[in-house]
This record gives sequence, structure tokens and C-alpha cells, in this order.
Amino acid sequence: MASQAETHRLQALLSGLNEPQREAVTHGEGPLLILAGAGSGKTRVLTHRIAFLLFSGQARPSQVLAITFTNKAASEMRSRVEALIGRHTYGMWLMTFHAACARILRARADMLGYTRRFTIYDQADSRRLLKRCLDDAGVDPKRFTPAAIQSRISAAKNALLDATACREQAGSPFEEMVAEVYRLYQRELQGTNAMDFDDLLFNTVSLFELHPQARSDYASTFGHVLVDEYQDTNHAQYRLLQLLIGGGRQRPAKGEPVAIPGHRNLAVVGDDSQSIYGFRGADVSNILDFERDFPDARVVKLEQNYRSTQNILSAANAVISHNRGGIAKRLWSELGDGSPLRLRCLEDEHAEARFIVGEIERLLQEENVGRAEIAVLYRTNALSRVIEDALMRREVAYQVIGGTKFYERAEVKDAIAYLSFIANPYDVVSFQRIVNSPRRGIGQTSVAKVLSHAASTDVSIWKAASVPQEVPGLGAAAIKAIGRFIASMEELRELASSGAGVAELLQETLQKTGYLDALQAERTIEAQGRLENLEQLVDVAAEFDERDDLTPPAEGAEGSGAGAVAEGGEEPVAPAPGPPQLAGLDLFLQEIALLADSDTRRDEDGLVTLMTIHNAKGLEYPVVFIAGCEEGVFPHARAIDEGGLEEERRLFYVGVTRAMRELYLTYARRRRLFGEPTYSLPSSFIEEIPSELIDFEEEPQRGFGFAGPQAEIRPALGGLSFGSGVRATDARKRPNPTPPSFRLGDDVVHAAFGEGVVTGVEQDGVIVVRFSGDGSERKLIAEYAPVSRR
Repeated sequence: MASQAETHRLQALLSGLNEPQREAVTHGEGPLLILAGAGSGKTRVLTHRIAFLLFSGQARPSQVLAITFTNKAASEMRSRVEALIGRHTYGMWLMTFHAACARILRARADMLGYTRRFTIYDQADSRRLLKRCLDDAGVDPKRFTPAAIQSRISAAKNALLDATACREQAGSPFEEMVAEVYRLYQRELQGTNAMDFDDLLFNTVSLFELHPQARSDYASTFGHVLVDEYQDTNHAQYRLLQLLIGGGRQRPAKGEPVAIPGHRNLAVVGDDSQSIYGFRGADVSNILDFERDFPDARVVKLEQNYRSTQNILSAANAVISHNRGGIAKRLWSELGDGSPLRLRCLEDEHAEARFIVGEIERLLQEENVGRAEIAVLYRTNALSRVIEDALMRREVAYQVIGGTKFYERAEVKDAIAYLSFIANPYDVVSFQRIVNSPRRGIGQTSVAKVLSHAASTDVSIWKAASVPQEVPGLGAAAIKAIGRFIASMEELRELASSGAGVAELLQETLQKTGYLDALQAERTIEAQGRLENLEQLVDVAAEFDERDDLTPPAEGAEGSGAGAVAEGGEEPVAPAPGPPQLAGLDLFLQEIALLADSDTRRDEDGLVTLMTIHNAKGLEYPVVFIAGCEEGVFPHARAIDEGGLEEERRLFYVGVTRAMRELYLTYARRRRLFGEPTYSLPSSFIEEIPSELIDFEEEPQRGFGFAGPQAEIRPALGGLSFGSGVRATDARKRPNPTPPSFRLGDDVVHAAFGEGVVTGVEQDGVIVVRFSGDGSERKLIAEYAPVSRR
């Protein structure tokens, strides 16, 4: 019988919990699924359950294995548990998956042919080793980048596929090549007594499968296993848990149950509605099929939200209900209805940014909201650029979380360095940055020799590199590579001198230098993000070209020497006047430099936070803006094409539920994509929110850029007021009941994009057109777009 002190301690532990939380904390033996909706106190439940297991005598500290996904979450869990139990958590395994596996392997690695002092390679170490393996396999790194192959090997390991299995499953020459590089890479790892991060999981699973006694030892040690963020687990993590606790299936909901003995004391906490890491290998079916894997599992739903007002939660509930196969739950709050969601339709991305920054200034000045209480969220990093520019111009201090500020991103700095070198042949720093980016086989030693030769002969770095055969000690391969590089740069400088705008020059630069090809060859999510950032930089240049306040300096004026390279590459003693086009490039580079320099300013009163919604998961802010709520932007076009709409909807749900008091949703009627203005439709997710929850305002339309600056056109939503309860689709039908009709396969011509073919016909007069000029595929409202049959 528990002592009076123990009883009092248990009562105190449970006193602050609501009924479902208490039910989850006091659960006894067997599998437990805690469905913890956003803001429902999941960490509180997890830590209280650990304390309850200890206080009630169901487990000793050394018998508890509690797993999280990040070191930060593990540290927070440890601190909370220590505060609850009143002592240190020595002997308790509260850590990440990778940390737990590393500890197990330190004790048993010799059973797999490693020593216990194996090295753990981080991503950079792994990449260096992989490059050697690519060389050994004769793979061209320009065609198949190390990043792309590393991503494929990582995915294979997380699916518990070794190199032999990858080769057997290969369905193309590319996959066969990946399997061969995987084999060489793994051989090198084992030969150097090293493991990469994915090996920690893969090898621990292998240890338990190959050595039943090792599995039995750890399974009996951990009498209770708890897992946070279970919706983010992949197959390797699922299999590891299965081997530790018993039961389950070979793969969730596939095949017959596995006859693995075990105590099955597994408590998992998660929310299928917040499963947003499918691109990293997370398998949402792990949580969706938990009851099929463990038919006797107890399921507890935590639906009371302690973060947000009811209007915000009702919007989130409504949107996520459109996903098929999710586990039904409805978030509710005792914090009152609160303000309606504020939906704003703006003319373009600049108007959107002005609105967001203007509203931030109003909140700061009139409603006494602190900067640190405001977050601006977006689907991709590229969307931050215009908002960052507006914040900098209005001198509102901000920070970018989980990413680099736009003008500090490596690919943006590379592109600007190319333009800087075109404008200034003496720019040694830019030359060093771009001469081997993308990789051209020009090593640091070769670069140093060119720099030394330029300094000793007192000529520009451009001039020295133009005659690489005259550089002492330069090898034949380096001479050839540098020669090709400078030949491309000469073509680009001629283009700049011919009158090309900055946007055209930048696009040609990215193409001719192979920069875009190198990123596209990576075939990774990260590379796609970098491509989108470069699209944004082209948009910056296009906007610069269109401005009417650009007056080139008078001929011969100081600072007009961007074109100060005489014919033949000789530099005159004094700067010669350059063509106005190059003077414009000078001005563009100057403006970019000034914008980037203002990024360094800090303010002691807090910062407005900018980040992608992926990075916002787990955070909360009193005021949240979600920008770019347009079809093709959010949900992202790639996700739509690849059948990932449900994960996009979960991502939108995560964004909405970050808001505590105020939520703004904004979208633009048109947005520049790679220098071209593109007409936009509001996100389909907006239409899934009940109209009574939304306060909708629309900026008056000034004209439609595609058909010329004076063109008058009705708004996309036909003057719709969401408060009226009329859906956006109904509003599109209202202005013109018989929009122009197009058929699948029609040849068409667009005023801005040129010739194309209709590849899809949707409801409400929306057509999908693939344009021959750039191969892009765009959705257009036939009634409004300047498109006609050819």
C-alpha cells in the first residue's frame, strides 16, 4: 500500500491535469496512443507520465526510455521531469533516437565488426567521403551531385535497405549507379571504423535482428518506452521500437503481425494532423495504423487547446477535415471566440509586403504588441525576400529563423558575385567566390597562382585569368577550365554592354555558367529551395529594370567605370565612361549591397520573426501572418503535381495553429515568378474555412500587368465579401456565366508568355497551359487572362 507521502505526491502530480490528460498519465500496462492536438499540452502529459511511472513504482529510472527528435526537446523534457520528481534523472534514458542508438552501439558495436570507439561522421564528413567514392566509381559530379546521391543513400538506410537490396530493386541506370556508390561508400565507412547518422539507426536495428540476445537484453532493460512526435517516425525508427517492445508488423498495416515477444509497454504521443516531414522519410501511417498494429491499444485524445482562440481552432478543424484517413478530433478552447481571421487580397507581392509591414507597425504603435510577439510565416524561403525588403525600408527589426536572410544566402551571394565580377574586373573576392562555383575542377592552389600572377604583373584578375597559359605553374587541366570560365564571362560582359537589362543578364549568367544546371542535377528539396531563391533574385532585377527613377550618371562622371575595360581587355589608367547599361548594373549592385548591409542592425526591444511553416512547428505567437496563400504557392505546385496535397493541408493546419490571438492570411492577385508576372488564384485551403470565421478585405485593383499597365480587369473574386457566405468559386461564376471556352489540346497564345497548349480544363473557366518558351505550366482564368486560340 502506498504511503501517505506517496499518495500526496501522486495527487499533487495529477491535480493540474484535465480528464483526458489524467487518463493518459495514469495508463497502466500495454500500448498507449496519445493523440495530442496542437497546443493541448503534450509535453506536460509526457513528462507527467514519466513521473507517474516512477512515483507509482511501475518503473525505476533506468527502466525508462523516453525518445524525442531534437536535442532541444530532450533537454526540455529532462528539465521538466527533474522539476517534477525533485531530483536528477541519472540513469534515465531521455534522449533523441540517434543518441540512444549511439549509446547502444558503443556497448555492442564489436558484434557488427566495428570497435566501440567508432567515429560518427556528420553530414560534411559524409559528403567528403562520398565524393571520393564518386571518383572511384567514375561518376561525373556535375551530372550527379554528391548531395543528390547522399540524399538517396540516406533514404535507403532509413527504409532499412542495404546496398545489395538497392541494386536488386534498381529500375534505372541512375539507381544502379546509386547502389554502386552506396556499396563503395559503406565499404569505406566500415574500413575507417566510422558510421554516419543514418547508420546509427540502421546498425542498431541490424544488431537486434542479427543478435537476439542483444535485443532481449535491451528489451528487458527498458520496461517502459515513450516516444514524442510519433507522427514523424520513419520505417527504421518504427522497426527499432518494435524490436524493443514486441508486437507490431513488418511495416505498419502491411502483412501479418510479427511474432516478437515483449512487454509492449509503448506510449506514443503525436498528432497525425501535424505530420509534415514526408519529404524527410517520415511515414504518417505509423501513427494512423497504430491501432491496427496494436489492436488492444488504449487511445486518448487531447482536444482542449490552451494556446488559441476558438475562431482560429474552428478554422484549423475545418481545413484539416478535408484530409481523408485522418484520426477524427476537434480542437476546442476556453479562451473565447476571439477575433475573426483577417483575409486580405492584395494587388501583388509588394502590396502584400506593404500591408503586412503596415499592420505590424500599427500593432506595435496602437495595440502595444511587442515585436517578439509577431511572426510572419510562409511556405518557402523565397517568399521572404519582398517582406524583408519592406521591413528593412521601414526600419522594423526582424530575424529569420531556420534559414539565412535572403541576401546572405549562398546562392544569392554567388549570383551577385557573378554580376559584380562582370561590373568590376578587379573584384578579386567575387572571382574567388565564383571561379569554382559550380565546381569546374579549379582547385584553391590554381586560384592562388592566378591571384599571385595578377598581383605580380599588376593587372586585373580578369586579365590574368584571360591568359591562363601565362600563369606560372598552372597545370593543363586548370588552364583549360579557367579558359572556359573566362570565355563564358566574356560573353556575359558583351551582353551587359549591348544594352541588356539586369534581369536578362542575371538569367543568362545563371544559365551560361551552369549554375542552374548544377542545382537541378541535385534533385533535392534543398536545391529546389535554392532555385526558388534565385527566381526571387531575378524578380528583384526585373523590378529594378522597370523602375523609371533610374538615371544613368553623365558620361565621364565618377563611378561610371563599370565598363572601364577597353576592347581587348586592357584597362585604361583612368576609369573610362561605361555604357549606361553597365552604369545601371552598378546602381543595382549598390542597392543590393545597401539592403544587405542593413541586415546587420539589431534592436534590444525584440525582433519580428520570419520563417517557413516547417520551422515554426512547435512554436506559438500572439500574432501570426501567413503570406502567399495562393494556389501553386501554398499548396505548393510541386506537391500538387506529386500528389502531396494532404501533407500541404497538414502544413497549413500547423501554420494556422501557431497563432494565439490574431491570424492574418494574405494573398496576391499576381506574383512575379522568374521575372514574369503570374496571375494567381487564392489557395484552395482558404475556401475550406467557413465564411463566418473570416473578415475579408480586398485592395482595389489598379490594372492587370499582363495586358499592359492601363488594362482594367475585374478582381479575381468578383468583389467578394467573405462575410456574405458566398464561396470564391461562386464569385468567379458570377461576373460572366459564359467565360471563353477552351478544349484540351487547343493551341493558344498569351500576351506575356507566348505560345502554348492547353493541358487541362478545370471548373469555373480555369485552364492549365504549358508554354513552349520556358516549358512552364500555369493555371489561368480564361475570362481574365490575355490568352486566345492560335
